[in-house]
Amino acid sequence: MNNIKKTTTLNNGVEMPVLGLGVYKSGGETYNAVRTALDAGYRRIDTAAVYGNEADTGKAVGDSGLGRGEVFITTKVWNDDLRARNVRGACLKSLALLDTDYIDLYLIHWPVPGEYTAAYKVIEELYAEGKVRAIGLSNHLRRHTDEILSECSVAPVLNQLEIHPYFQNTEETEYCKLKNILPEAWAPLARGAAANDPAIIAIAEKYSKTPSQVVLRWHLQRGTAVIPKSVHKERIIENADVFDFALGAEDMASIGALNKNERTGPDPNNIRF
Repeated sequence: MNNIKKTTTLNNGVEMPVLGLGVYKSGGETYNAVRTALDAGYRRIDTAAVYGNEADTGKAVGDSGLGRGEVFITTKVWNDDLRARNVRGACLKSLALLDTDYIDLYLIHWPVPGEYTAAYKVIEELYAEGKVRAIGLSNHLRRHTDEILSECSVAPVLNQLEIHPYFQNTEETEYCKLKNILPEAWAPLARGAAANDPAIIAIAEKYSKTPSQVVLRWHLQRGTAVIPKSVHKERIIENADVFDFALGAEDMASIGALNKNERTGPDPNNIRF
């Protein structure tokens, strides 16, 4: 049985599905992608202010027939609003665009130098006011997280990081776990490259699964939440069909051996956007 609604308990007691739909660069296809995912059983959607599709995401959730409490929505505050010290205004705008009274998980998208700790303190206020149910980070390295943990009062529940077979980011993910912060993988398939890897293809054949399903299963077994992005119905459904098998230790090790420490996205040490 495919347990697509499988959840994990965040460090503040909130339940969050371990697998969700990412809508980065989904553009005009966002509404249909979200509706497809929700119809297929997904209960988590990950968006961000900078994606420009919060309104389409909110409309799709609203039109789905599901109760608001049945869908876990994540969004993120963008760098320009950190620099402008407009975190509260950004959150209120996201709430309006999503057409909801609360955001399930609100993240700081990138650790803008000199701004992320002040921004997090504002998000703590929004959390206390009930405008967000959980708060966390995205692309924050250990040094950023340490600063927030030492200067703020509410621990982040999650840190969304680039993690995939070619950039396993083990040191950062293990540090998150040590601090009871859930690591979550963006670009979990290395923007599709991992699905074409011969080693992963061989493992997929062994389990009668697709390469993408094998990689997503690898993430879950490493204790990492995942938000694969797709706008294609077949792929959205395929990406969720990962709860009816488990990779053996040898196969986990084979994928582990693929690490090259190669990012597909920006380095959080170099925020120039």
